[in-house]
Amino acid sequence: MKLQDLLQHLHLLVPYQGTNPEITSIENDNRKVQKGSLFICIKGYTVDGHDFAEEAVKNGAVAVLAERALPLSVPVIIVNDTTRAMAVLADAFYQHPTKKLHLIGITGTNGKTTTSHLIEKIFSDVNRTTGLIGTMYTKIGGQKIETKNTTPESLVLQKGFQQMLDAGVDTAIMEVSSHALHMGRVHGCDYDIAVFTNLTQDHLDYHKTMDDYMHAKSLLFSQLGNTFDANKPKFAILNSDDSASVMYRKSTAAHVITYGIDNEADFHARNIHMTSAGTTFEIVIQEMSYSINIQLIGKFSVYNVLASIATAFVSGIPMQNIIDSIESVKGVDGRFELVNADQKFTVIVDYAHTPDSLENVLKTIQSFANKKVFVIVGCGGDRDKTKRPLMAEIACRYATNPIFTSDNPRSEDPLAILRDMEDGVLGKSYITIPDRKEAIVTAINQATAGDVILIAGKGHETYQIIGSNIFDFDDRQVAREAIEGS
Repeated sequence: MKLQDLLQHLHLLVPYQGTNPEITSIENDNRKVQKGSLFICIKGYTVDGHDFAEEAVKNGAVAVLAERALPLSVPVIIVNDTTRAMAVLADAFYQHPTKKLHLIGITGTNGKTTTSHLIEKIFSDVNRTTGLIGTMYTKIGGQKIETKNTTPESLVLQKGFQQMLDAGVDTAIMEVSSHALHMGRVHGCDYDIAVFTNLTQDHLDYHKTMDDYMHAKSLLFSQLGNTFDANKPKFAILNSDDSASVMYRKSTAAHVITYGIDNEADFHARNIHMTSAGTTFEIVIQEMSYSINIQLIGKFSVYNVLASIATAFVSGIPMQNIIDSIESVKGVDGRFELVNADQKFTVIVDYAHTPDSLENVLKTIQSFANKKVFVIVGCGGDRDKTKRPLMAEIACRYATNPIFTSDNPRSEDPLAILRDMEDGVLGKSYITIPDRKEAIVTAINQATAGDVILIAGKGHETYQIIGSNIFDFDDRQVAREAIEGS
């Protein structure tokens, strides 16, 4: 695409009239620049892309988009906000890929990953070719690609959507984080369905207040647009049991569909029965009732299933196909995942890293546990400090044997994080073992037949971040080795 053609999408107040090189790629990382690239200077938290513009030109950049004048030998186009402009240019360069996809975005504090995987399974089972973007990976057809952020930046995102189209994908499902919404990473994404799971405390290190956090997530629903098209309807799928849905309903012009358990909803679950093997319930849609038997445990799992069913249903997938898919799902990596090495006690690994998610998982365990409940839990460094004492209090309230340990301490002192947790449980019974492996081994060595061990916080992650170092660490593998060695 020619530079002048690309820049027309920015609607510059002073039209660009310089040279018109062919743009073969757009990059914001000077190390990825090739001959023919347009290099976009982005100000990050730790580095400023403007400082690398000269290096980008040496690597082959034929033009640079910046927020200030730069002494370079190639055209420098100046805009007020390169991050916002990057979203526009990426969408244009890749020929507006999301307009050609059935795009589903899922936001909320907890449940995004499980819900996205459930939806992806339903669509795949009716022979839709799917793409998936989320916390665990990006998946294009059958290929999995490692991701850095839950929701990639706009340039990576639009390129990924184009790769999906090239691979024959017709339906894309993605987790949409509050950070991404606030930073404008999803600008240009033409969502057909936006799903809200729930809103509980998280990321207050970034958003500062719950109101700001709630508002950030509302952007997904306002970005569904303000027009109606009977041939391509847009839907907001909202949790009627979460009070934030009141705001999100007002934030969107799209058709609103609700799901819930405690309050009235378009997709309503009732007669819920849980065992250690799964959950049964009825789902009521207007006058129709269907029996559901899932291999997932917990009230939170029912919410995830309801959101998935509602999304698939409004997408035109027959109810029986939806039920068949949902009932065949055995679980998602790191989400209430059982570690079984023929031991006589239960070991569960879960990604629960917020007060609400930890409480939900422990309450579910309490519903079937008959003996001791161990919980191994820590809190991430360089993240919301206010949730640390809350996590500790919940662990002590619902577990008989709480063990506080390190999660991903990052740049913080692990012992300081643990002291923050201990502030919430003064006078209560717990033990602290900073080394995560030692904590897991201790619980497994102490457990007896019928006990339950929950290893919380990291779920599917296969690493631990300590300082600036990333070490191999998989809760599931460590637990299995401890069981086999005990």
